[in-house]
Amino acid sequence: MARAAKMTAELFLPLRAKASRPRGPASDNPAIQAIWDVVGTIPRGKVSTYGAVARAAGLPGRARLAGLALKVAPRQLHLPWHRVVGAGGRIVFPKTSLQHREQARRLRAERVAVQNGRVGRSHITDLETF
Repeated sequence: MARAAKMTAELFLPLRAKASRPRGPASDNPAIQAIWDVVGTIPRGKVSTYGAVARAAGLPGRARLAGLALKVAPRQLHLPWHRVVGAGGRIVFPKTSLQHREQARRLRAERVAVQNGRVGRSHITDLETF
């Protein structure tokens, strides 16, 4: 099944090669690499949604794949994962989890308003504008 997904992704995306990329099963998937590239472009003080990240990577309707790509991203990429939120600006982690608190802390450190697990609308950016 994973092989079929990889082959499908290769049909829709050109392979993006970067010398500094880590190697491994996830890094061989061009769709995941495209998502990592997009997440890296989200500017400090702004957030985007999983759906917008997927669309900007050329994968409309694949918001869950964007979440998976962030989950499997190697730490050495230093991706700003905290700048990606769910639809409507909602932090998707359970409110009592360490991940929720860490994401809110990182966003507030970038002066992004977080209230009741949501970011302010003024901080959400549509990545097509880049």
